[in-house]
Parts: sequence; structure tokens; C-alpha cells
Amino acid sequence: MSERDVHLLAEKADMIVRGYAFFRRKDGHIGILNLEHPDCAMVVSRDAEMIETNMDEIEQAIVIELCRKNLQFMEAQDAEVLQG
Repeated sequence: MSERDVHLLAEKADMIVRGYAFFRRKDGHIGILNLEHPDCAMVVSRDAEMIETNMDEIEQAIVIELCRKNLQFMEAQDAEVLQG
């Protein structure tokens, strides 16, 4: 993936935390991409339960922790849009 492609993805992200871009998916899950290593990705449920990934175990633990601490902010954005 080119640097330009990564930049475009970062612009489309719903949230970026510590170099990981979070995207709402149409199926209700959250896609997560490591912007420094865009070949590393994860899909989690809205409850931060891992569905699939190609990340190593250490990175998985880091990303799941980031999810648990930060997915509430994506939900807060959803609530603002609904109230907006």
C-alpha cells in the first residue's frame, strides 16, 4: 500500500488512536488498521471482541486494550449525529 493510500485511509477514519485507524463497518463491526504497518489489521465487535486479525499476539493485546478504552468515543459520535 502506498503512503498516499495510507494517508487517504487515515482521512476517512472515524477515529485514530496511537497510530491505529478505526472505521465503522456497514455490518456493525469496527475495522482497525495499523497506519505504520497497513498490512496489520483487525476486526472487532462493538464490544471490542476480536473477530479476525492478522496481527501478532502482542499487537492484538495492545489493540484490544485501545478498543476497550476508546470505542465509547465512537459511540458518543454516533449519539451526537442522532441528536444533531
